[in-house]
Amino acid sequence: MKNLSNATAVVTGGAMGIGLATVKRLLAEGVTVTIWDLSSEALESAKKELAGLGKVFYHQCDVTDKVRVYELGKIAFEEMSNVDILVNNAGYVRGGYFHERPDDEWEKTIDVNLTSFIYTTKAFLPAMYEKNRGHVVNISSAAGTIGVPGLAIYAATKWAVWGLTESLRFEAKNLGKKGVKFSSIHPSYIRTGMFEGAKIPFPGGLIVPLLKSHDVIAKAIVEAAIKKGRYSPKRPLTVHLTPRLRLLPDSWFQWLLGFLKLPRA
Repeated sequence: MKNLSNATAVVTGGAMGIGLATVKRLLAEGVTVTIWDLSSEALESAKKELAGLGKVFYHQCDVTDKVRVYELGKIAFEEMSNVDILVNNAGYVRGGYFHERPDDEWEKTIDVNLTSFIYTTKAFLPAMYEKNRGHVVNISSAAGTIGVPGLAIYAATKWAVWGLTESLRFEAKNLGKKGVKFSSIHPSYIRTGMFEGAKIPFPGGLIVPLLKSHDVIAKAIVEAAIKKGRYSPKRPLTVHLTPRLRLLPDSWFQWLLGFLKLPRA
């Protein structure tokens, strides 16, 4: 989908962070965008920030509420006539060792980071298949390629998102719907936003530096995934090393992780 002019998109969690940065880039390409976000305050702020940049529709949405998701899915078709792009960006994170945190935190992590992707994708995928055109972009994480202590359930959901995305890609090919694309995005820690204050100790921090802004990921979404059709852009680029290093014997791989102090992030 190299030319995005006149395309349409829904971006979840689109009123702040990676979502808002992605909306800005889509608008610059001539895309009409619908933003779903849980926060009414963030939606109002986004309205002011995006004024004059393009055509945007705003809706408050709890993506874990499938009734609301399917209702707003129909509204998106009414307002924009079509949905070419879905960016599943809404996310939730709580840190802490697995056995120390209450069930409701882990349940919410799963509901927002994984279960909601099922609802949103089902809201738009049938129409994409009917036209044999569209792109679903799912935000995974660098934690979707490697285990992270203190983020066990978060990492589990992000691994699941990667698997979901790849499985849907194969399903589309089996159905002869090669015009419908699927991409997962794998960011490492960003200096601001949900992971503000995170750091990777030396020497791992030299290999996987913190990302300077949300726009780094927005660029990967729009330029690498949507326009170039890349399957799983990872940022920084060194995150691509993780799946490749798994070709090492497991004991070597585990030793290397310890040497780089990645489990101490």
